[in-house]
Amino acid sequence: MNEVFRLATGLPGAVIITTIIFLLLASVISRHQDVELTDDISVQINVLRQLEDRSTQRMEDFQRPVLDQPPPPPPMVTDPSFRPSMDPVMGATPDLGSTNLDIGTGFNPDRDAQPLVRIPPEYPGRCFTGARPLETVVVEFDVTPEGTVINPRVVESTSTCFNRAAIRAVERWRYQPRIVNEVAQPRFGVRTALDFRLE
Repeated sequence: MNEVFRLATGLPGAVIITTIIFLLLASVISRHQDVELTDDISVQINVLRQLEDRSTQRMEDFQRPVLDQPPPPPPMVTDPSFRPSMDPVMGATPDLGSTNLDIGTGFNPDRDAQPLVRIPPEYPGRCFTGARPLETVVVEFDVTPEGTVINPRVVESTSTCFNRAAIRAVERWRYQPRIVNEVAQPRFGVRTALDFRLE
C-alpha cells in the first residue's frame, strides 16, 4: 500500500520538477544564442628537454678532483694465541663387525592417533557443593579411522558428579587417525585424564 501511495504522489512531482528545469534551461539558451566563440586560443606545451652544449667549455677550465689518501691497512696480528686451533681431532671409528643395520630412509609414514581438537570440559554447576579444589576423571575411548571418538567410558573418577561432563567433552574431540602401511586404522583404548579445577 505504501508503495502505491509513493508512486501516486512521487510521479507527478517528478514530472513537474523535470518540466521546470527544462523550461529554465531553454530560456537560458535562447538568451545567449548570439554569443559566438571565434577566438581560437590554443596552448602549446613543449615537453622536450633543452640540452646544453658543453663543447664551448675549454679543457683548461677542467680541474681534476683531489683524492683523499686511502686509510692505512690494519695492523698485522703476530701472536698465534688469538687464532683458533685448526688441527682436526679424529676419534676412533667404531667396529661394527658383522652387525646388519637397517637405517631406513628417514621417513616413516606410520603413526599413532594424534589429537587435533581437544575441547576442555565445562565445570558442572550441580557439582559445586562438596567438590574438592581439583577433581580428576580418567576416560578411555576408541578413535575411528575418520578421527572421531567413540565408546567413551570412565575408568577412574574422584567424584562421579563429573563423569557426564568428561564424557561430553571427549565426544567432541577430533584426532588424526592411526596410520599403518598408509591406511587409516581404528585406535582402541586411548586413555586420558581430565582435570576439573574449582576457581
